[in-house]
Amino acid sequence: MNTLPAVILEPGGAPDSAILWLHGLGASGHDFVPVAPHLDLPRTRFVFPHAPERPVTINNGYVMPAWYDITRMDAGPGREPEADVRDAHAMVEACLERLYADGIPSERVVLAGFSQGGAMALHTGHRHDRPLAGIMVLSAYLLLEETLAAEGSAANANTPMLFCHGRMDDVVAVARGKAAYQRFATEGREVEWADYPMGHQVVMEEIERIGRWLRARLP
Repeated sequence: MNTLPAVILEPGGAPDSAILWLHGLGASGHDFVPVAPHLDLPRTRFVFPHAPERPVTINNGYVMPAWYDITRMDAGPGREPEADVRDAHAMVEACLERLYADGIPSERVVLAGFSQGGAMALHTGHRHDRPLAGIMVLSAYLLLEETLAAEGSAANANTPMLFCHGRMDDVVAVARGKAAYQRFATEGREVEWADYPMGHQVVMEEIERIGRWLRARLP
């Protein structure tokens, strides 16, 4: 099975759970490695894949790690090319299948991400055909919103979700994150929202909240 290269942090013994954590635009799998020790999950495998490199239109076509292209600054249909999102979806699905092949059941896997990675975590988790332990969306937004209802998987119709965002985010407006949260909250799902006085980043208070949420999903 072909999967993306990744930074993998193994627990001291055999893992009983896993977190697949997707980084943001222009970053790498190393980006969130320093967060893992703060989460108090001693039996969890952390997998931080590296997105492939591609030209990004809003950055003057500069080639960088990206899950998909972004064609313009304003939000709206077509901003993220559907073909790119579908390709990235297949990559994330392959990473999940690798975890299952290693003996970790889907019910013990959390799919997480930040910014572009958070958008892909939400996109893929909503459509994944096996039940996940949770979906964590940090400073992110909805992709291909027009396909959301038709493509939702019954397996994850009740999967807990955590949305976190910075109130002063000047990269992904907090309104976009809140809109994604509300889209799922209005369906009566187990969805949580938290915002913080920060920009497009994570802060320790947020990390502590993430840790509590993850430990509840992966006891």
